[in-house]
Amino acid sequence: MRFGKSSNPILSEKRFESMHAFTNVSSEPMTLNGTLNKTLILFGALLISGVFAWNLTKAGNIINPMILIIGGAIGGLIFAVITAMKPEKSSITAPIYALFEGLFVGSISAMYDSFLDGIVMQAIGLTLSILLVMLLLYRSGLIKATPKFKKGLLIATGGVVVFYALNFIASLFGGGISLANLGALGIGISLVIVVIAAMNLILDFDMIENGIRSGQPKFMEWFAGFGLMVTLIWLYIEILRLLALLAGRD
Repeated sequence: MRFGKSSNPILSEKRFESMHAFTNVSSEPMTLNGTLNKTLILFGALLISGVFAWNLTKAGNIINPMILIIGGAIGGLIFAVITAMKPEKSSITAPIYALFEGLFVGSISAMYDSFLDGIVMQAIGLTLSILLVMLLLYRSGLIKATPKFKKGLLIATGGVVVFYALNFIASLFGGGISLANLGALGIGISLVIVVIAAMNLILDFDMIENGIRSGQPKFMEWFAGFGLMVTLIWLYIEILRLLALLAGRD
């Protein structure tokens, strides 16, 4: 069975198809309950390290928050790449990725909260609400992962990646674009990025469902949970940024 392309590189068509070689050596196939359980474990690991980083950042005089943010981001990126290249090792690499990302998310959340009290709970609430809405829209068939939908979202997601990459490179030379300095335009751009991140959840659900239907090997439960976590962390950070822009405008 061939799957449609996902704009999430973690849950790509080729990635799932390449796993058929491991099906014969797996005693059990991938299941929905198994995928949900593995996803919850990963978010539990994220929460543990996130709370740890939050407390260290809030303490103020124990460690520089940038060490947690940069260290968590780099560590998360390294283990994300390893997991993407070696899905069969995801039962080990995905939890480590979650722990590193927890340092990043927890510390940056604490910094946002120190400037805007209550913003983190708002961002978490909105992220979970969007997750539920996207799941309901997918299950109801109101939004379908059609080839055109997938292609359009792939282009949009790629555009966001290119925008952030170029902006980061420009910032190294004293340039770059700050959305906060663009006023209403910056808020509009941030909102569009949030929508793109949210739409990626539809493709994640579709790829997970196809993986279960085609009997992917058991370790793909960890890999699928990892891919979903990548999207949700991206969505949460974008919502956090959007709320900060809105608050700054007020």
